Amino acid sequence: MQFVSIICPILNEEKFIDKCVESIIAQDYPKDSLEVFFVDGMSTDKTREIVQNYSKKYSYIKLLDNIDKVVPHALNLGIKASNGEVIIRIDGHCVYPTDYISTLVMYLFELNADNVGAVWNTLPAKNNSICRAIAIGSSHKFGVGDSKHKVGAKDIIETDTVPFGCYRREVFDKIGLFDEELIRNQDDEFNARLVKSGGKIFLIPDLVINYTARDSVAKMSKMYYQYGLFKPLVNLKIGAPATIRQFFPIAFLFGLTVGGLLSIFSNYFLIPYLLVICSYLLLSIFFAVKGAVKVKDWKLTIFLPVVFFMIHISYGYGYLVGIYKIIMHKKFSVEINR
Repeated sequence: MQFVSIICPILNEEKFIDKCVESIIAQDYPKDSLEVFFVDGMSTDKTREIVQNYSKKYSYIKLLDNIDKVVPHALNLGIKASNGEVIIRIDGHCVYPTDYISTLVMYLFELNADNVGAVWNTLPAKNNSICRAIAIGSSHKFGVGDSKHKVGAKDIIETDTVPFGCYRREVFDKIGLFDEELIRNQDDEFNARLVKSGGKIFLIPDLVINYTARDSVAKMSKMYYQYGLFKPLVNLKIGAPATIRQFFPIAFLFGLTVGGLLSIFSNYFLIPYLLVICSYLLLSIFFAVKGAVKVKDWKLTIFLPVVFFMIHISYGYGYLVGIYKIIMHKKFSVEINR
């Protein structure tokens, strides 16, 4: 039986942390082969109090302080404090199936993998149309591209990255810890580094995590802006883009702005520009109507196109700002707040 260390970065998660911890307590993995570190970024709500109460009841649950407040610092603190032969990174915004740990550990060794991960089932934060639109848009191919852990897969596949990975401990001895400069996208960079070193990553589609999406379009847009912002820095660090799909939002934003300006001066640009815009709108409305029919919420026909647009624009704008920061040697920094 492998000893497993679980590391969960948290910050102001009082609305979600109870369900997350309870799902870990309910795991079928032997608790004498388990330790769980909740690494807190000095939360100002009741998150710390909630975790401390659990740690008094369950000796394998521990609370660590992350005075730097950002995720890569939390992950590295947890790894350094851990004793596990297997290290699993989780998120406080999620609820995990009872066989989550046991299944990941089984496949990690059965597939001779270096990292394995599950699929997200993205849930609305609240029972209203806006939150449903955010959840659907964040897990739809039109919204996020062919990101298998978000949109799903039929079979176990080798992939470039997975959310909240389950790693062999020797991976960190071989390629180092998470890059603390990357406030966002640290998993992408780490996994790219892992693959570059010859490591193998697999997605397990039958294992599903319930992930709660952001509860407002503003918070969602901020998150995708930050994903876009740090992507060029990730590409610079690994020496190449990990996927082609990351360029679609920036191409869309570039076409929207530059194409719009050029079309003012010439019909040669105006007609193709209008065709592209109309195609985008028609596709957005088509997928919105399909989503509305599926969940029987006709407000989605209005809200879902807005969500799609904000995901694409926010990510694309963040990517452009990231390129600017690299060229101008500007510091990458953002405010992280749930």
